[in-house]
Amino acid sequence: MNTRMEHDTMGRIAVPAEHHWGAQTQRSLENFKIGGQRQPREIITAFAYLKEACALANAECGKLTAQQAQVISDICREIRAGRWDEEFPLVVWQTGSGTQTNMNVNEVIAHLAAERGTALHPNDHVNASQSSNDTFPSALHIAAALSVAQQVLPAARRLEEAFARLETAYPDLIRIGRTHLQDATPLRFSQEVSGWRELVAAPCRMLLLAQAELLRLAIGGTAVGTGLNAPKGYDERVCSHLQKMTALEFRPDENKFHALTSKDALVFAHGALKALAANLMKIANDIRWEASGPRCGMGELLIPENEPGSSIMPGKVNPTQCEAVTMAAVQVMANDTAIGMAASQGNFQLNVFLPVSAYNFQLSARLLTDVCDSFRVHCVEGIRPNIEKMEANLRNSLMLVTCLTPRIGYEAAAGCAKKALAEGTTLKEAVLSLGLLTGEEFDETVRPEKMV
Repeated sequence: MNTRMEHDTMGRIAVPAEHHWGAQTQRSLENFKIGGQRQPREIITAFAYLKEACALANAECGKLTAQQAQVISDICREIRAGRWDEEFPLVVWQTGSGTQTNMNVNEVIAHLAAERGTALHPNDHVNASQSSNDTFPSALHIAAALSVAQQVLPAARRLEEAFARLETAYPDLIRIGRTHLQDATPLRFSQEVSGWRELVAAPCRMLLLAQAELLRLAIGGTAVGTGLNAPKGYDERVCSHLQKMTALEFRPDENKFHALTSKDALVFAHGALKALAANLMKIANDIRWEASGPRCGMGELLIPENEPGSSIMPGKVNPTQCEAVTMAAVQVMANDTAIGMAASQGNFQLNVFLPVSAYNFQLSARLLTDVCDSFRVHCVEGIRPNIEKMEANLRNSLMLVTCLTPRIGYEAAAGCAKKALAEGTTLKEAVLSLGLLTGEEFDETVRPEKMV
């Protein structure tokens, strides 16, 4: 492998000649061969937004020339476009402040600028008015806010709309309800689906509430929150440029001592992701239970048959999309535990669990985005009610007895249900045999369409 010599304050080190990173990136590569999980692409993109905004703000404050700011801006746009993805090789499991990733970005920008005839120092110029202690927390929030706004929310809303279409497709279909996994009173199929729809919509509202906190940035706090080496008004200028670039209303956190050490906004936002995951778990479980069969289960729903379900049982088809949803959901719930524990570890003026927090948040965001779309396309949009089975179960249910209670009383109604169950008869037969109602009176009273 061809190498070139780079140096930092620790001395000289050989770096692969074909790459554009510098000494600090190389040291991290050699010192942290752990796990193999690279920094999320979303974090590098967020840094590219942040470094461009910082360069433009520094030019306005007189700390960079217009030419220096322009070349940084140009390179950052190329990074966001994915042109230099292989220049960011560092793993998640590094310094807890993310310093080495910050320097990785700084070094790549400086080396690319030098190739274009502009001499930049990774610390003095690209990192001007910054420290890793305020850039990584800011990039963490930028990445999280962008993932929520551009990925999770659109995918969840597409799923919500799919449920809305299913809801309106069968307005008059009545089915038996179930509570405690036991028969309950009837409801419309559309009412059940409306619950699924809202189970997606509600966490979206929670995400929007959490988004407001993610938009508060630590930038300008530098090392410990005092703002040392950052010009006055610099943080507002950076956020103004970020607003123009992303269309999100980023603003400086008013208390940088809070911003550098606390990750409560990330915990709050990921809590909304966990709420979405929990609700998707419930929906997927409902659907796969109701589609169980095809002959010996509930069989009230028909779902798409996407692939063979068994290597030994010919013709078997499984609810695989539901299973994928539930697996993704438990991973998101596990990620939430990691993020909560990491956020609790802000010691003195800095939290040093930032890369693991970024990794888990972005994993959750990607999983939920992908699973909402996959579940929608390969399952929800193909759901059909098994009308014949629903109607048969409705007619056979003993819980229709509930509408007799106002007429014959709770205890007499319970006796009818128990008698029918014990003797294997219909509810109507039990009521008539006890002489509580005539057949005409029963038919007038037990009308499922009036129970919903």
